[in-house]
Amino acid sequence: MANGTNAMLVGARRGAPASVPGTSWRARGQWLLAAVAAAFTVAQLVLVGPGLGLGWDETVYVSQNSAQAPPAFFSAPRARGVSLLVAPVTSWSTSTELLRVYLALLSGLGLYLALRVWRTLFPARVLAAAGALFASLWITLFYGPAAMPNQWVAFGALACVGCFLRVRADHRDRAALWGVAAGAALMAWMRPTDAVWISLPLIVLVAAGRRMRLGLVLLAGLATGIGQWVIEAHLSHGGLAQRLHEGSRIQGGLGWNIAVDDQLRSLVGRALCRPCTGSLPHPTVMAWWFVLPLLAAAGLAIAARARRTTPTLLLLACATTAALPYLFMIGYAAPRFLLPTYLLLAIPVADALFHLVTRADGRARPAAVAVLALGLAGHLAVQYVVLDRTVDRTAADRRDWARTAAHLNRLGVRPPCLLTGTDAIPVAFYAGCSSANPRGHNVNTTEAGILDTARRIPTAALSRPGGPPPPYARGWQRHPSAGLDLHLAPPPRASGPA
Repeated sequence: MANGTNAMLVGARRGAPASVPGTSWRARGQWLLAAVAAAFTVAQLVLVGPGLGLGWDETVYVSQNSAQAPPAFFSAPRARGVSLLVAPVTSWSTSTELLRVYLALLSGLGLYLALRVWRTLFPARVLAAAGALFASLWITLFYGPAAMPNQWVAFGALACVGCFLRVRADHRDRAALWGVAAGAALMAWMRPTDAVWISLPLIVLVAAGRRMRLGLVLLAGLATGIGQWVIEAHLSHGGLAQRLHEGSRIQGGLGWNIAVDDQLRSLVGRALCRPCTGSLPHPTVMAWWFVLPLLAAAGLAIAARARRTTPTLLLLACATTAALPYLFMIGYAAPRFLLPTYLLLAIPVADALFHLVTRADGRARPAAVAVLALGLAGHLAVQYVVLDRTVDRTAADRRDWARTAAHLNRLGVRPPCLLTGTDAIPVAFYAGCSSANPRGHNVNTTEAGILDTARRIPTAALSRPGGPPPPYARGWQRHPSAGLDLHLAPPPRASGPA
């Protein structure tokens, strides 16, 4: 086995295929990837836990197909992919624990399948190491069991790029051709704009090589998700131009914005850095972020010397286009935005690390192995600390929402009911109510509409502790709750006889 592995690596350096087909991959490669995927799933359930309540964005996606609460307002930038992904559970169960386990298992499977696509392009151990590196990030573990789109964009991107390269190498590979369409569709259903950015290098290659069939399959996959998003724009948002304009407004106005420092600030565990102020995290928290592009560049240099540049270069190109809008075109940051970039970079980085610790004859460099082991140990320790603090802080916030919802139910605000004001969307989901807001990023009603609804069903406005209620809620009865003040509208008048 050792001789076979050494021959595979030496062959890869000389430009031969980077994996050994047949028995070697079936016996070793699949088990390596399966072990990484299984460890990823277990780590999610142990370190994040199935009991973590749903976050703000999650309640929006889950509520679209849930019996727990009416559908929350679906703002212009959102896409329907996550709601479809969770529907097999949320359509019949309100158990958050069941949903977390389902998503953890599904994300482990997604990582395995996305990496397996690359089995003819890189050695098994490089792919396994890439998966382990990606899975070691606190961001990956935190969002693995979350009803959020970014990690699924990452899986779709890696699978699409890998299948794209396989079809270019062998046009008879029908499974890979279907994989291009499936990966593109997964990205587009989750986040249409991300899918377009990530696909740009692929489209350029198709145009340069005149691969019409491959290009049509890629565009067909993208069209499934983007087409639905465009149709919904015309049905619910006044047209595509209006939806794009509204999406830009909600995100603070898209344009030239340097958000690199915002992304650095978010690495400390800030799920949403908006506004993104304060000092930068400790250097130990940010170190991996600066090492990542250096190792990726080293991976490209190694691939160029081995005359197998195209796979690595395409991974780096797609990772770059995936990151560009979130580093230079948006005025805030969320660490999950860059998950596709991290996964696409993981393979070149793992390839570089193996090269740095391995001699040309396949033997290990003991000093380099020791330095790498020490660096990885420190990296894992930092990631665990950030993850642990993030989970604790997030769990506390979501427990407050649940307590506020229970308090509202005890005060008589029970379904059918309406909540408005601060944190109305997540609290409404927990309470089983509808949510509405006449201002802010989720405008879906007017003050007159809220007052009219308050005459018919129990209604409450939420505000920060000690802060003023919304203007339309002045005079409503105030009740302090868990981190929020509740302002209850007068009880609706009972309908008299007709």
